[in-house]
Amino acid sequence: MSAGPPVAFYVHVPFCLSICPYCDFAVVAGRAARRDAGRVAAFVAAVRTELDLRADGLDRAYPAGRPALQSVYLGGGTPSLLAPAEVAGLLDHVARRFGIAAAAEITLEVNPGRADRGDLRGFHAAGIDRLSLGVQSLHAGDLRALGRRHTPSDVVDAVSEARAAGFGSVNMDLLYDVPGQSLASWRSTLDAALALEPEHVSAYALSLDDPDAEGLTGPFGDHLPLRRGARAWRDRARGSQDQDRAAEQYEAASDRLAGAGLRRYELSNWARPEHESRHDLAYWHRDPVEALGPGAHAFDGDSVRRWNAAPLEPYLAALSPSDGRPAGLPPGGEERLDPDEARAEAAILGLRLPEGLDQALLVDPALEPGLRWGLATGLLVDSQGRLRLTPRGRLLGSELFMRLLPAPAADPGGQARRGTATLIAAEIMI
Repeated sequence: MSAGPPVAFYVHVPFCLSICPYCDFAVVAGRAARRDAGRVAAFVAAVRTELDLRADGLDRAYPAGRPALQSVYLGGGTPSLLAPAEVAGLLDHVARRFGIAAAAEITLEVNPGRADRGDLRGFHAAGIDRLSLGVQSLHAGDLRALGRRHTPSDVVDAVSEARAAGFGSVNMDLLYDVPGQSLASWRSTLDAALALEPEHVSAYALSLDDPDAEGLTGPFGDHLPLRRGARAWRDRARGSQDQDRAAEQYEAASDRLAGAGLRRYELSNWARPEHESRHDLAYWHRDPVEALGPGAHAFDGDSVRRWNAAPLEPYLAALSPSDGRPAGLPPGGEERLDPDEARAEAAILGLRLPEGLDQALLVDPALEPGLRWGLATGLLVDSQGRLRLTPRGRLLGSELFMRLLPAPAADPGGQARRGTATLIAAEIMI
């Protein structure tokens, strides 16, 4: 693990036509997401200013030059609400200041609804080569339970439009352990998704955390406070979640996706050959990542993780001052992992991948107790010099991962730590 210039690049686009009650991302909706409000155009201008400021800092840190980016990811929110010309201009700006490798993966997140998915042909012409569709479910009742705007037929139409536009790599994000969702309705979603022949599927258990209670909100936090309605919805939804049913649903996904030729290359991600998400692999491999936009997280590849604060207006005010002051970086925060935290984070992320960890880590004094416990309980197997999760370990990984963490700490400002603890909270399946 060593710090270095970024090899992956993320932009968070914080607009949605409406906000789903389970969403934890930094998002504004309603009139602010409409073009006549001017916030979208203001954001595009601000993020390009942030891009220049971040690039200037990296130029000073690496005067001999930096490698071209291997991936660019436009996420959100609903980045498909941007116009193709805005996407093209942003990608051109990234290429000028950071460089984009000729074979780089360039992804755009898209919501499937007619009003949300935008001009897919225009996005392809702008340089996007991979789409990630926020499908969540292909069962009408489950979509209603989640507060989603789209229907199953919208998903079919979105995939058809993507293929007609020339996209050869399409991901579908799916959710299980949804309120009211049965094993049968989950299987129907899997079957309907596979009938559309995606190259990649991500399947995550619905996570209903409380960012306010976790200390992740506030003027420098990377989350927005929960709205009253969303909090009430989550309180009701938690009562209908069931770990045993979620385990059955995860196993059903593993079986059906593998049977359709998609290989599990991370605990919650399956892909056809050559369609693994290179951007997501950068996170799991702890590669350096640059990130722009409200709530976005960057990482130096070693021990420093930086985030922008989630609120949109302070972000715009810092980067586009109305009083004539020069633009400055937006508010946010930073944490530095100590060596034990960094090794624990690397171990947890490594165990999420099929290749697992080198057996030599059994002699690491910080990791050995947790790894030995995993072997003794059958959550880990030692095979050909590698430590890997067993099928049972894939279901109960959180039990093991928590044992690999060093004692929790708070930073001097009292903010909750964002590193390994956040990865655990955000990514553990059940």
